[in-house]
Amino acid sequence: MKEFLQDKIFQLISEAADEQQQECYVIGGFVRDIFLKRPSKDIDVVVVGSGIELAQRVAEKLGKRANLSIFKNFGTAQVKLKDLEVEFVGARKESYQRESRNPIVEDGTLEDDQNRRDFTINALALCLNKDRFGELVDPFGGVEDLKNFVIRTPLNPDITFSDDPLRMMRGIRFSAQLGFFLETNTFEAIARNKERIEIISKERIADELNKIMMSRKPSVGFILLEKTGLLELIFPEVLALKGAETKDGVGHKDNFYHTLAVLDGLCEHTDNLWLRWSALLHDIGKPRTKRYDPRLGWTFHNHNFVGEKMIPEIFRRMKLPTNEKMKYVQKMVTLHMRPIVLSEEEVTDSAIRRLLFDAGDDIDDLMKLCEADITSKNPDKVKRFKSNFQLVRKKLKEIEEKDRVRNFQPPISGQEIMDTFNLPACSTVGEIKMRIKDAILDGIIPNEYEAAKTYMLEIASEFNLTIS
Repeated sequence: MKEFLQDKIFQLISEAADEQQQECYVIGGFVRDIFLKRPSKDIDVVVVGSGIELAQRVAEKLGKRANLSIFKNFGTAQVKLKDLEVEFVGARKESYQRESRNPIVEDGTLEDDQNRRDFTINALALCLNKDRFGELVDPFGGVEDLKNFVIRTPLNPDITFSDDPLRMMRGIRFSAQLGFFLETNTFEAIARNKERIEIISKERIADELNKIMMSRKPSVGFILLEKTGLLELIFPEVLALKGAETKDGVGHKDNFYHTLAVLDGLCEHTDNLWLRWSALLHDIGKPRTKRYDPRLGWTFHNHNFVGEKMIPEIFRRMKLPTNEKMKYVQKMVTLHMRPIVLSEEEVTDSAIRRLLFDAGDDIDDLMKLCEADITSKNPDKVKRFKSNFQLVRKKLKEIEEKDRVRNFQPPISGQEIMDTFNLPACSTVGEIKMRIKDAILDGIIPNEYEAAKTYMLEIASEFNLTIS
């Protein structure tokens, strides 16, 4: 394994460890990713002794090139060198109290440290001491699990997950990220211990969800969350999408699996985390709006608007950012029906202008979401919809180039309306401004100042106004 430790940083760590007569290993994700041939810049080094002292010696050897950070409360230190980050920690053994995932920590051996790791594939260690440089220590068969695409705990999974329930989320996240399978005992232990997730902070859960969302195929993670029972506890609104009901021989699709198909499809075209969240939440209002009408069948009227209103509470509860990122997700959820409706009927310039105005700079993201939302077992229907979408895209480009309505403000300001008719700030000013905006969007007048001013004077009589 020496060939994978060619970077000079490993030679420096090796020298420093031997000088201090400390056993030293690179461990965890960096070693795992060597076998998976994945790039990794985060290096974890475990020391049988003081990790802080070894970090200090390494930083001395690197001189001004390195940045050393010491975290005495945690017994860890970090050395940054350009784009490399090396974390140093002393080998330790842990014990847990039931009400907390924060362990009681004691100094330990390498064996103790590997025993406390979450999964066998993360317990691999490579020795950095000169006489054993590059020697692999794999007590739990982690290499074999990597070959077989298996995620398995080193020790009893019930103890592993009960001690630190976040490991359940991490196991599911690794399944989604790596395309691995949860070993049967590990899967069943997650299901048995799911209630323990209640002691984990919402921030840590959200962090794991974001990593699942950013994986190549997030549906893997969400299906495992559902099958283990975790989804009901951490995200009941998504679980509520599950199930297909039939009445009078008329059924509707399972919106849970439809949502995951949309999410996976979108992920092929974007790595925008919040657009991916928009895909997960685009139909979140459907369970609350589902109705059966003998004439129309199953309906979900206004589910986009109901979904938009649900998002702030979801984001607050899950400790996701309630800033412009949340508003962006709301916007995508609100508007996701609009391009689809346009693709089903004749596309008017007015409808295109209004879509451009409402979506603004997010129009391209909205179109990606809506195209991913075209899911059907009927290939001819999908082909027809996608063809119509190309027409919508073409019209969007033409109208934007001609009328410049993306993010536009009416050419006549509220102040000019007040000055022209000697009005105070009032609802009439807003109504006139809105009429001018609608006239531009409907194509009655061009998006130009003189045309807007003329139109304003024309409609003044409707408001019983005269020029001051």
